[in-house]
Amino acid sequence: MPTTQQLQDFTQQVRRDILRMVHAVNSGHPGGSLGCAEFFTCLYQEVMEYSTDFNMDGINEDVFFLSNGHISPVFYSVLAHSGFFPVSELATFRHIDSRLQGHPTTHEGLPGIRIASGSLGQGLSVALGTAQAKKLNNDSKLVYSLHGDGELQEGQNWEAIMYAAAKKVDNIIATIDVNGKQIDGATDEVLPMGSLKAKFEAFGWEVLEVKEGNDIEAILSGLKTAKSMTGKQKPVCILLYTEMGNGVDFMMHTHAWHGKAPNDAQLESALAQNPATLGDY
Repeated sequence: MPTTQQLQDFTQQVRRDILRMVHAVNSGHPGGSLGCAEFFTCLYQEVMEYSTDFNMDGINEDVFFLSNGHISPVFYSVLAHSGFFPVSELATFRHIDSRLQGHPTTHEGLPGIRIASGSLGQGLSVALGTAQAKKLNNDSKLVYSLHGDGELQEGQNWEAIMYAAAKKVDNIIATIDVNGKQIDGATDEVLPMGSLKAKFEAFGWEVLEVKEGNDIEAILSGLKTAKSMTGKQKPVCILLYTEMGNGVDFMMHTHAWHGKAPNDAQLESALAQNPATLGDY
């Protein structure tokens, strides 16, 4: 298992990748990507059991679905550094004919990507179908998914949340990135959702909260606890409280960087705060 320092170094390199990828094409979503860098690092570097000899079926391995697909930069960086495809391919992000489109797609055959996502609200439905397929196949591995808090304003999520509990889909861990921000501002200003914990519990889910969602050890502890809660007739939800733009001082505490690329001077400042650890592509 990697040490906490190794996971922090990995995360820091992922942040650099995110910033450089988005800057190079003046397009993309750095805010949410930076906020979830620690989570993806923990998931792929320590928690999930998977093979980089990628196949779409994911038989006898843990699988992950990204529902809020606009944060593809963090997903691509972690997949590359985890061995799914060459790190050098990150330089093609959002290029025409690249496998690394702005929102993940499947027809390019990029290893690690099992669904096209970015049309918000659909990922949980797919994850639940996969979880039920694993049960039918006597596959004991788990299904993980990630969703934005603003994304929960989409109604399809709540149909899926209701279905999961009704059908006792207990081999899924759905994580909600609770950063309190979306493209138009604070979630509480755009469409207040009240207590997400109370809502999920009312729908029959087990819920745990990770208050320090950008802390490696807190995330690992939360994921370990979540795994211990699976297999008990209820789906499991993690409410992961993160900071959008984490690791870059001028991108934090604002929704402004949800979908905006840094200019040259801003990139220089952001990279100075995150020196290379694993080497740049």
